[in-house]
Amino acid sequence: MKISSFNQKVFITAAAIGVLDSLYLAILKLTNNQTMCLQANSGCWTVNNSEYSSVYGIPVSIIGLVAYGLLIVLVSPVKIFGLSSTLKNQVTFGITFIGFIFSIYLTYLEIAVIKSVCLFCVISAVMMTVLFISTLLRLVKDRSEYTLSLEEKNG
Repeated sequence: MKISSFNQKVFITAAAIGVLDSLYLAILKLTNNQTMCLQANSGCWTVNNSEYSSVYGIPVSIIGLVAYGLLIVLVSPVKIFGLSSTLKNQVTFGITFIGFIFSIYLTYLEIAVIKSVCLFCVISAVMMTVLFISTLLRLVKDRSEYTLSLEEKNG
């Protein structure tokens, strides 16, 4: 998948913000330090200590940290265990798709069930949405370039 320079910058920036945001939330969760929450964002503490802040005992923030980190590695030009470009693209799409759907679910829980919204969780949801859209745009562009090359070959 050829990535336009602008799209690449947007993707890496969104993933880096996601890493920093998830790292902050992970530290908050693991240290149980309420003073880390911004006063204006009291929902941060409520959401981060709800029963929905972990999946099978793993903090959601750690899951996010791993996902954002993997995405940065996957779009880098570095060879990873000999993975083909196509496989890297498929994994990138899978992670962003699952992350996007999971973010929708978590946002629903914040609003409808927990009845409290965490600003840092919203930032993460927005970053994952940007990553998913960026990935979709790359796939659509690659698909159209592939179709054009086939048409040129077939005359």
